[in-house]
Amino acid sequence: MTQTLDFYFDFGSPTAYLAYKRLQQLQQQYDLQVNAIPMLLGGVFKATGNTSPVTIPAKGKYMLEQDLPRFAKRYQVPLTFNPFFPINTLQLMRGAIAAERLGVSALYMETVYDALWTQEKNLGEMDTVIECLQAKGLDSEALFTLSQDAEVKQQLITNTEQAVERGAFGAPTFFMNGDMYFGQDRLDFIEEQLN
Repeated sequence: MTQTLDFYFDFGSPTAYLAYKRLQQLQQQYDLQVNAIPMLLGGVFKATGNTSPVTIPAKGKYMLEQDLPRFAKRYQVPLTFNPFFPINTLQLMRGAIAAERLGVSALYMETVYDALWTQEKNLGEMDTVIECLQAKGLDSEALFTLSQDAEVKQQLITNTEQAVERGAFGAPTFFMNGDMYFGQDRLDFIEEQLN
C-alpha cells in the first residue's frame, strides 16, 4: 500500500537538501509518494520565533563541519558547503511553485538543489540562476515570468502559513500518517513506518 509523505522544504536549508536526496532513495526502496511542498523558511521562522541553527556560532560550526558531512556520508550523497550561504530564496521558492504548474518540478528541484549544495553556485544572483536552469534544459524565462504571477506568490504564502498551522517551525518538516517529523535526521522513523 502506498504511503504518502508531505515534505515541506526551502532550498536554503542544507538539511532539507539532505532530506530531498534521502527521500529519493527511500522512494526507490518503498512504495512511497512524496509531496514536495515549497515554503519560505524565513516566513516560518518569523511566525514561530525560530532562527537558523547557524546563528549560534558553536552549533553552526558543529552542524556545518561535522553533522551534515556525517549524514552526507551515511546517505552516500555529495554535499559541499556553499560559500554564499545564506541567500534569499524567495525567487527560488516562487520558482518551485511555477515549476509545479509547468510540470517540471522534479528537474527544477534537482537543478536548484545541486547548484546550491554540490556546485557552490550563488543562486542569490539571478544571472547565475538562469544559467543553471538553462544548462539543464529548463525554460528560465517561462519559469520566472510565471513566478511573478499573483497566484504563484499567494500559493507560497499559503504553503508557508499551512506549514506553520500544521506545527512546522523549520525545514525540512515531514508529515506522514498524521505524525510530524522535523529534520532530515528523523527520516529513520519514517523508514520504520515504511517497513
